[in-house]
Amino acid sequence: MAGTGRLEEEAAQSTSALGPLIGLAREDLVGAVALLLRETAKDPRRTMRHVKEFNGDLNRIITGKSDLAPDSRDKRFHDPAWQYNPFFKAGAQYFLAVQKGMENWLAELQLDELERNRANFISNIIIDSLAPTNTLMGNPVAQKRVIESGGLSLFKGLKNAYDDMVNNAGLVSQVDKRPFKLGENIATSKGSVVLRTEMFELIHYRPSTDRVHAIPQLTIPPQINKMYINDLSPEKSVVKWQVDNGIQSFVVSWRNPARDQGHWAMADYVASCEEAMEAVARITGAKTVNVSAACSGGQTASVLASKLAASKSKLLGALTLMVCVLHPQKTDIEASSLISDNGMKLARKRAEKAGIIKGSDLSRAFAWLRPNDLVWNYVINNYLLGEDPPAFDVLFWNADATNLSASLMGDFLTIAETLAFTRCGEVEMAGHAIDLTKVTSDLYILGGVTDHITPWRACYRSTQLFGSKDITFVLSQSGHMQAILNPPGNPKARYRIASGGGRPPADVDEWLAATEETGGSWWPHWIEWLKARSGAMKPAPRSLGSKDFAPMEPAPGLYVVEER
Repeated sequence: MAGTGRLEEEAAQSTSALGPLIGLAREDLVGAVALLLRETAKDPRRTMRHVKEFNGDLNRIITGKSDLAPDSRDKRFHDPAWQYNPFFKAGAQYFLAVQKGMENWLAELQLDELERNRANFISNIIIDSLAPTNTLMGNPVAQKRVIESGGLSLFKGLKNAYDDMVNNAGLVSQVDKRPFKLGENIATSKGSVVLRTEMFELIHYRPSTDRVHAIPQLTIPPQINKMYINDLSPEKSVVKWQVDNGIQSFVVSWRNPARDQGHWAMADYVASCEEAMEAVARITGAKTVNVSAACSGGQTASVLASKLAASKSKLLGALTLMVCVLHPQKTDIEASSLISDNGMKLARKRAEKAGIIKGSDLSRAFAWLRPNDLVWNYVINNYLLGEDPPAFDVLFWNADATNLSASLMGDFLTIAETLAFTRCGEVEMAGHAIDLTKVTSDLYILGGVTDHITPWRACYRSTQLFGSKDITFVLSQSGHMQAILNPPGNPKARYRIASGGGRPPADVDEWLAATEETGGSWWPHWIEWLKARSGAMKPAPRSLGSKDFAPMEPAPGLYVVEER
């Protein structure tokens, strides 16, 4: 069954993010199922023909004449029992017959692209749930484990299921959290909190070089999960990479909102970012601050950049946006096709009533984006095989989800509904009319080839939104978070970049045709790009913070360990 390494890789490719499902209401799911039923009822003869074809497959399975076989890449059916044991072979073929019948049926339905995406998304959830490997009776590996362990695997599996029900909000655990402790073996870069407000802490990291660049770097993390994704371990730390290359590094650490902070909106987060930038400038003596942000942090940073441009502020230097979609389309991922206007209204009302969206609810929603990888793999590993989930730092961070304030969720939905970043000066937010064409900062934009949450072609559209003359787009050969956490030394690392400078073409395929694949991490390319925009070198400060921003608790601060 699924090995530990594969579980780590698959889950890390689909970490939580503020994607389309924040606006998904249960009525949208019901509506998608109703669509399938309505289309089925339109043509009974077509339905009967597919039933007849399915019955033919069943007859061939029963008589041993079926040639249905699992895809060699489907690791669920790699055990020899699926090929040589008549009971398991028939079970696999029955599942494949259902899968085949569903695909053939959907292919003939008269659906537009959006409706087809809805149908495919719902049908995949249904089909994945029916896999025989999800049950003890239908899983030969789990049955062997029961015999080999003398039944202990069953007791361990029941214990794991009970622990998840009691301690993990009913979610199947993707990670063994026990080996990790913040500040000891994760988030270990040296630094201090130099500013604390109700909403955030500002962390100043200690330089590791004798001389540093004059212009500092501020990282704005997403509002879900914790900021230490930027400093997981010495080998995967973006913070360490920056300070080792002479970049004065600061990171915002958002506070996990409780119910009474449900009024925190985009305007509040943008104001906090601006306050953090001003503090960084005063601490370092710099007139400009470079900013880096990922996912929903990238959307926040884009609103911030627009606001600063509208006020004629020169505070923002270079801007890096990682795995961030500013111009979403409903066909970007199948899940986004489920979102309806009415569903968004209902989602808003429920969030407003609750004050916040709990982190566990966000995690549950994103797990069902890819249920085979993020739900059933762990049901098999943890419950049927009685194994502990893997102890993997990226998954530990991903499981450390935070709440989302209702007001901020509403603002993110407004951005998605109105396509605010594409409509110059038409959408009001954070006290100004959003207009990215007024933002002229040099831009570095990152996408990931296998990113299922913020698809890279959607990330590429951001290259056409800004008024910047110098825009670099880099395509990493990884998924969502793994595209960012891609340090030098990874033998599988690859990235694509177009030669030359200026503005990338509007046609993404034209850009792709002009790129060259480079072996290794994109980090060295980015740090050289950043250093070229970080000013002259000067002696590194002897202490953190300043007279007005005295160091407090050591990094990673208090807000990352605060329970809500």
